[in-house]
Amino acid sequence: MNIKANNILEMKKPHPCGSKRMIVLRAGADFKLKCEGCGREFMSPRSKIEKNIKRVEADGSVSLKGLQ
Repeated sequence: MNIKANNILEMKKPHPCGSKRMIVLRAGADFKLKCEGCGREFMSPRSKIEKNIKRVEADGSVSLKGLQ
């Protein structure tokens, strides 16, 4: 899959806060994601995340400045 920073991922299963949308902060062997619901940042292996992706939004309007 071609996933880059600033993409928004809609996951099959929700985060414990209830949100299914995650913002990609870093992509590589691991992904660093930020939950849109609660703002929690976490890292997870690429293989685990790619299995749980429902949809990818290539949204370039998301700025990393507001996420830090």
